Amino acid sequence: MNDFLQQFLLESRELAEQATAALLSLERAPHDAEQLGTVFRAMHTLKGGAGIVDFFAMERAVHAAEDLLTAARAGRRTMDATAVGDCLACVDQVLQWLDTLEETGELPGGAEQDADGIVARFERDTGEDASPSASVPPDPSADGDSAGVSAGSYASDRLPARARDVLAAQIALVHGASGGSHGHLLSAAVTAANLLRAFDRAADADELDRIAAMRRADNMRPTLHAVLLRLLEDQPEAPAAAVAGENLPGVRGETTSRTLRVDAERIDALVRLTGEITIATNGLAHLAKVAYTDGNPMAAVLKDRHAAFAHLTADLQRSVLGLRVLPLRVVFQRFPRLLREMSAQLDKPVELKFAGEETEADKAIVEMLFEPLLHVLRNALDHGVERAPVRAGRRKPRTATIEMRASREGDQVLIEVADDGGGVDTARIRRVAAERGLADADSLEAMTEAEVTALVFAPGFSTATEVTTLSGRGVGMDAVRAAVERVGGRVSIHSEPGLGTTVRFLLPFSVMMTTVMSVEAGGQMFGVPLDTVVETIRVPQHRLGVVGAVRAVVVRDQTIPVFDLAQLLGEPPPREHPGDATIVIAAFAGQRCGLGVDALGERLDIILKPLDGLLAGTPGIAGTTLLGDGRVLLVLDIAELLQ
Repeated sequence: MNDFLQQFLLESRELAEQATAALLSLERAPHDAEQLGTVFRAMHTLKGGAGIVDFFAMERAVHAAEDLLTAARAGRRTMDATAVGDCLACVDQVLQWLDTLEETGELPGGAEQDADGIVARFERDTGEDASPSASVPPDPSADGDSAGVSAGSYASDRLPARARDVLAAQIALVHGASGGSHGHLLSAAVTAANLLRAFDRAADADELDRIAAMRRADNMRPTLHAVLLRLLEDQPEAPAAAVAGENLPGVRGETTSRTLRVDAERIDALVRLTGEITIATNGLAHLAKVAYTDGNPMAAVLKDRHAAFAHLTADLQRSVLGLRVLPLRVVFQRFPRLLREMSAQLDKPVELKFAGEETEADKAIVEMLFEPLLHVLRNALDHGVERAPVRAGRRKPRTATIEMRASREGDQVLIEVADDGGGVDTARIRRVAAERGLADADSLEAMTEAEVTALVFAPGFSTATEVTTLSGRGVGMDAVRAAVERVGGRVSIHSEPGLGTTVRFLLPFSVMMTTVMSVEAGGQMFGVPLDTVVETIRVPQHRLGVVGAVRAVVVRDQTIPVFDLAQLLGEPPPREHPGDATIVIAAFAGQRCGLGVDALGERLDIILKPLDGLLAGTPGIAGTTLLGDGRVLLVLDIAELLQ
């Protein structure tokens, strides 16, 4: 796939996201002129981009949506639920085409038939209102046709200085476009056209749109350059240097993006390189320790140099890992559209609110969150939110509220999904748990409400009485917990009867960098992720009892099973020795267990390297790193090791 097509895909997806968000806002506020303008501009640019790549089916489908939006901007159409639904269907079709184009590198087959369906949908929905007052007041900048003006009538207009600078920047962009790059030319034409519409120069904006729709870049470049230059020369106050495209202070701040798209593989390579530098830094610490032990006079110098180098390495780690972060808005913004469909399917009006969506987390964390959050959202709507008559009887608003909140807590990210529904029905959970043999009646009766609520994490647990498109298939909250724990996170539920339920995800900020505690077992060193370690204890051997087939120890009135780490990793059973037992108490899946080790080591900040090659997928091993003396440290996956 060539660079231009990749750029088209990226920009089209961004425009589709903008259009979707604005359409959902319009459904709540049909007379919001700003959101209507956002949708129109996004669709208009999508149509222009489709024309540039000769994707005529997409151009035709989006043009049909643009016609409806033009009628709405002119006050002839109200953006009701039907109109919004039609536009969303068009955006969905565009996204499907983009997916196919990205996978195959070719325009999708059958696109003309798909476009016929979209166009027919808009033709059925003529829906123009009898009175223009039923919608947004007419916008003189809606498009060239409705403006009804000629280029000559604007010959004496004056653009503000900043607008002239922007036009000058477009001239410089076109003049310097290597080989007449489609991407640069389209960007210049669209930017200039939007600017001119903002200042009611609709006829000139139409001319730029026609240029942007040209099929061949070598024809487009000189024509666009001439039109832009003529527009700027119409303004006698324009600086000569700006016309030449030179010395544009202030212009670049307006037109040059401060962001740079970088392939994810390049960032991952930089992260791996930073990990190698971290290993080298640890090696320097080992040399300083050896020098001190041997009484070498260079020991103090090595220690000082290591401290300075370690400080710089830590700053480098933070900066590089910062390149992998994404705002949680990236995943949050996928849910309003889905919730709209689920709400209509269940006939439960609901409003989705966000807080802290700009909170950042590692790319891997953000990307894995969609499925767990979607499952929680489905549960909230299907099981938590009551139907309108029930809510009315409880004196609640007819429209329920679900809120997604995100915040940063030190090195962790907290995400909450809260609803104002009826809460978790613990009585029903007790009945279902008893029916499925999860616990006996006496144990269930003795459980606290929080403990009963936690039973929803049991594998396959579901209180649904029938299978629907949303629930009842046995893929329960255990799948959510498994996904969260795979990246080192935890999930919990808090519910108040009649008031609602909150599901909390506590996740690491980064999956690449982690803190481990080194331990020795069976003559080897291993790393235990520090976020799984509750505490370490030393107890006399006689305090270790036997419960069933395993040893156990009582710590603060809680019986904790103890497993010998070396034996778990395939070593023969350890010989009894009279000294105290060293135990690392770890937590996973809401349970605690003890790991018997030979000795405790130090705390290490590492960049974890996943196993690859023949060792990929080795159970119980999360990854590796190198110690300062060159030895390989295997970092354990405690949850998988004890399954």
